[in-house]
Amino acid sequence: MPVAGLVPAPRREPAQADLLVRNAKVFTGDPARPGARAVAIRDGRVAALGDDHDLAHLVGPGTKVVDALGRRVIPGLNDSHLHVIRGGLNYVLELRWDGVRSLWHALAMLREQAGRTPKGQWIRVVGGWTAEQFAERRMPTVAELNAAAPDTPVFVLHLYQSALMNRAAVKAAGFTRETPDPRGGQIVRGRDGEPNGVLLAAPGALVLYSTLAKAPALDEADKRTSTRHFLRELNRFGLTSAVDAAGGFQNFPENYATVSDLARSGELSLRIAYHLFPQTAGQELADLKRWTEMVKPGDGDEWLRLNGAGENLTWAAADFENFSEPRPELGEYETEFEQAVRLLLENGWGFRLHATYDETIRRDLAVFEKLAAEGLFPGGNRWLFDHAETVSADSLDRIAALGGAVSVQNRMSFQGAAFLDRYGAEAAAHAPPVRAMLDRGLTVAAGTDATRVSSYNPWVALHWLVTGRTVGGTRLHPAGNPIDRETALGLYTRGGARLTGEQDVKGTLREGSYGDLAVLSDDYLTVPEEVIPGIESVLTVVGGRIVWASAEYEGLDEAVPPVSPEWSPVAHFGGYQSGQGGAQQASLVAEAAAESEQHRRWRVARGSVPDTTPSFVDPCFDH
Repeated sequence: MPVAGLVPAPRREPAQADLLVRNAKVFTGDPARPGARAVAIRDGRVAALGDDHDLAHLVGPGTKVVDALGRRVIPGLNDSHLHVIRGGLNYVLELRWDGVRSLWHALAMLREQAGRTPKGQWIRVVGGWTAEQFAERRMPTVAELNAAAPDTPVFVLHLYQSALMNRAAVKAAGFTRETPDPRGGQIVRGRDGEPNGVLLAAPGALVLYSTLAKAPALDEADKRTSTRHFLRELNRFGLTSAVDAAGGFQNFPENYATVSDLARSGELSLRIAYHLFPQTAGQELADLKRWTEMVKPGDGDEWLRLNGAGENLTWAAADFENFSEPRPELGEYETEFEQAVRLLLENGWGFRLHATYDETIRRDLAVFEKLAAEGLFPGGNRWLFDHAETVSADSLDRIAALGGAVSVQNRMSFQGAAFLDRYGAEAAAHAPPVRAMLDRGLTVAAGTDATRVSSYNPWVALHWLVTGRTVGGTRLHPAGNPIDRETALGLYTRGGARLTGEQDVKGTLREGSYGDLAVLSDDYLTVPEEVIPGIESVLTVVGGRIVWASAEYEGLDEAVPPVSPEWSPVAHFGGYQSGQGGAQQASLVAEAAAESEQHRRWRVARGSVPDTTPSFVDPCFDH
């Protein structure tokens, strides 16, 4: 047999992986292959999944191998409603009370920060906390703010309801007895007519946000650093993507310049799909028309891309979410609202809509159904409602018929007690009705609505989804109403990807998907419920890049510049305060509880409260 001139074909070795995570309990989120022991990532995408020995041949000289030590690995989390762009521009200026379990400790942080904040700057406590989380079960008083910081302006925002200001902040904001109350808000005054430091949303929060906007802003260089640190803080909890819902005081294109610059330089550590929100009442249609001529949905890349308009299209159509006040009665808005929706649809734009109450949702749906009868709606465009705490079964059926989706947030974790007081237990048990949404086959995605109300910690939101409890331990949803853990995780991964049309590459770990994952400190799928809010990521990977590393992996992540300015609260306290564990935190909580018990006995002695023995232990930690 002639064989002259034949040579064996060279053996073709598979390309090596850039990163291999092995010895893991991988939850893929892919029903076709729900689990694995190892994940290989190459060129920013998942190259292979399998057992450790299956993927050993992908290890080469340039492969970074991470031993997960048997930990749970999940697809990277995706917050479907996060004000990440605005949050990043201000993050290093904010003293975060997120996760602080004692008002005693919160005020100690405030006193310490007052000692380092330079003249002319403010101390800002902006969202992510509620009085329910404190052992004392109360807010601070203006007197306590004055005592903690007699000379430094202090602004403390409490949910969408109110803000507290010390004397220095009232003066810095320019409030006097002659200052009129803004529309929808109240500047509370003492007997002498002078502002006493309390601002109320009645029911609109514009008075809160416009006052906060009077504080000094960062320069451009520090905005860049601030945004990088905020994204790193989100990576700390396993977030690899977010859908930015725009919002007030976020103008396009100027307030998007920082994330655009970071995207161009390859320094984003979080994938962002963003929305555009008209800022000026009466100018909404002009803004939307101008934007449709400048950009279009999908512009950008896998790191930063335009997703559509909203969460407001017209200001007149927006209800308020201050559950301490009655539901606002909106005026006639349908004509202008319909014009805005038509404009977007004709230009191929999808949108999202802020709608807290079913009354608003029904009116919006009537406009959509009118356009659908003309064959215009939805026209292949993605659209969704945000929030929907009181949406009815009938409205859900109409949303499904029109091909809509819903993005839900854990605002009830922080505002659940106020909602319960106003609307009762039956309404609170289905606010929002996530199970009913899923039963109808709707696309449902989960998020936080951080940073001005809820905390940006996704595990607090996941805890609420699976338990129906507030951060103070109040159970809102009866047994059987909350969803199971895998379903909730799906809302935080696949759900967000569907809202941006990226479900083929994001939200699951399978070959060809983005190499986005998190190695968790605790196994979310098996730990007791009360452990869930304390979960963090010990290793977060986005596109194969290690963007967060702690515990055994500390030092493996990418470097970020130091926090600037040096006096920043974040430089000294960090962000979410889950690190105040151990004896010190236990001592602080015990002291606060003892003080609160003294207050309770004083009230009982005067007949203002019944003589019952309360528990000062968060039920989430008492199992």
